[in-house]
Amino acid sequence: MASSRASTAARFFLGLCSAGIALAGNFYQDVDITWGDGRAKILDDGQLLTLSLDKYSGSGFQSRNQYLYGKFDMQLKLVPGDSAGTVATFYLSSQGNTHDEIDFEFLGNLSGDPYVVHTNLYTQGKGDREQQFYLWFDPTMDFHTYSVLWNPRHIVFSVDGTPLREFRNRELAGVPYPKSQAMRAYASLWDADDWATRGGLVKTDWSKAPFTASYRNHTADGCVWNSGASSCAMGSNSWMWQELDSNAMDRLRWVQKNYMIYNYCTDPRRFPQGLPRECNAG
Repeated sequence: MASSRASTAARFFLGLCSAGIALAGNFYQDVDITWGDGRAKILDDGQLLTLSLDKYSGSGFQSRNQYLYGKFDMQLKLVPGDSAGTVATFYLSSQGNTHDEIDFEFLGNLSGDPYVVHTNLYTQGKGDREQQFYLWFDPTMDFHTYSVLWNPRHIVFSVDGTPLREFRNRELAGVPYPKSQAMRAYASLWDADDWATRGGLVKTDWSKAPFTASYRNHTADGCVWNSGASSCAMGSNSWMWQELDSNAMDRLRWVQKNYMIYNYCTDPRRFPQGLPRECNAG
């Protein structure tokens, strides 16, 4: 689980909400490096940010702004080689014991073995909604775009425009949905060798440290939340009521058929009192 962490301008991701435009941001302007004691570095005039992990500490950053709904993109190049035990993240989260959270976590592995993309959602402080995937490419060789669409109808996790996962708003069926807590965007690189790789069987090889993940081209067409007010008028953005079209649904089914390796909704042993309500909602 990723650990939990406003001006009137959409500075992080430079989301121009009212115009429905998203421009690549600048890390110098848009984020605060929150931990790592120098292990996080902003490079290339603010266009690139690297996070490093060694035996003593990882590193991370957070957006200066908070958002209530939006489309958020980040390009990542993950830790190459033997990355077992490491976890790189890109996620959205509010604060407090009843926080909401939308997680992308990338679980490292031994050289030659595939990364695991670990997704999860928290609503009102409750998670346990994990789905995991392999990727159809090597995410350490080049940058790829990881996206979260969060609107009143659904949350969609995508990679290079291909949806991996959809979590629909099923409040009418009694399933809580993130809709009232503004979230910041976060990223981190940290050691989780007690669980990250093969359930903790494979430990971090510190002789390979420092481990480095790279972030660039962060964008959002999002609604900045400031002093209890949104910068967007409801319905003024193309993504606000966006649904998956038939082509996107076909790609989603392709990914889930060929690359999904875990789904909490098909794990009844984990939920002896019954699967979560959203797993059975129509």
